[in-house]
Amino acid sequence: MRVEIWSDIACPWCYVGKARFEKALAAFPHRDDVEVVHRSFELDPGRAKDDVQPVLAMLGKKYGMSEAQAQAGEDNLGAQAAAEGLEYRTRGRDTGNTFDLHRLLHFAKERGRQDELIQILYRANFAEERSLFTEGAERVVELAVEAGLEAAAVREVLADPSRHADEVRADEREAAELGATGVPFFVLDRKYGVSGAQPAEVFTQALGQAWGERSPLKLIDEGGAEACGPDGCAVPQH
Repeated sequence: MRVEIWSDIACPWCYVGKARFEKALAAFPHRDDVEVVHRSFELDPGRAKDDVQPVLAMLGKKYGMSEAQAQAGEDNLGAQAAAEGLEYRTRGRDTGNTFDLHRLLHFAKERGRQDELIQILYRANFAEERSLFTEGAERVVELAVEAGLEAAAVREVLADPSRHADEVRADEREAAELGATGVPFFVLDRKYGVSGAQPAEVFTQALGQAWGERSPLKLIDEGGAEACGPDGCAVPQH
């Protein structure tokens, strides 16, 4: 069975949702027969490559909230990440264009290192003090090498903006065709869709249903699950 996960490195709920899904997958009896594929979804595809903003400023601009309100939302999100065993920096993070990261994830898929790379990129963006967006290509090369990729090959991909660009755009078109308006968005064997960072129990249910049934794609949405969309990410207030 194949599980496709549309996500963006800049999406905090994708970071949390991946952990919740993996918790369900670890307990799934057929987990060794499940292939997980990460697909591309840019939250802000029009953002210039050199447009890097502090997260709190971005939240204030998108939601019209005060810095204190934005910080409270980040603190709450950090608590939810911690509940899943994830580190999350609630202060000092920034955000930027993720297109090159998506291109590199497609390259990593060819080399069988996609899941390793996406987890390292999430960690770098949400847990580490060093910026994923301001240090230049060599920072990304360093992280890709940690994921098991060759530095020279990674530099070649990053230097050529056409490499894997078509695959990124194809993923984004397909997400739209499937009705995904935000991420994370999970598609299980093209039978069921799960939208948002749902509890692990919802993923457990979806895995079982997708394994045992043959039917058109159905959306499993418990309602109110946090997700990120083109206008930004839901900010928890309590």
